[in-house]
Amino acid sequence: MKSDHDMNDFTCPKCQGQLRAGDHIVFRVRNRKKQNAILLLSPQIGNYDSVKHPSFLIEAGEPLEFSCPLCHFSLRSDIDEHLARVIMIDDQGTEVDVYFSQVSGEHTTYATRGADLHKEGEHAGKYTYFMVGGKFKKYF
Repeated sequence: MKSDHDMNDFTCPKCQGQLRAGDHIVFRVRNRKKQNAILLLSPQIGNYDSVKHPSFLIEAGEPLEFSCPLCHFSLRSDIDEHLARVIMIDDQGTEVDVYFSQVSGEHTTYATRGADLHKEGEHAGKYTYFMVGGKFKKYF
């Protein structure tokens, strides 16, 4: 998979709504205190910069709940409660499942298409599901 994701779109797995606006992917997030906010993330896999309102407080290591800002569908993956899932559509129209950590400060992203896996982030080894061979994943 190519590393330049500037032309890629990102969509909600439920409503297929566009999550990308300009140079950001837009999410609705909820913190431990059940406060909601908009969080903007970079569309470049491996870039963990984010933008939020200064009044929305997130503690390091705090699990967040990511959801679609359009349909409010929870983006929590069925692989792990701490991973969110969105669909990335590259400039050739190919759909790729992108999983990323919902834990504040945890840098983990996986882009998967069939048996192909691209992983980024210093904590990418934490979620061992992605390290298991394809023939064994059916047992998880």
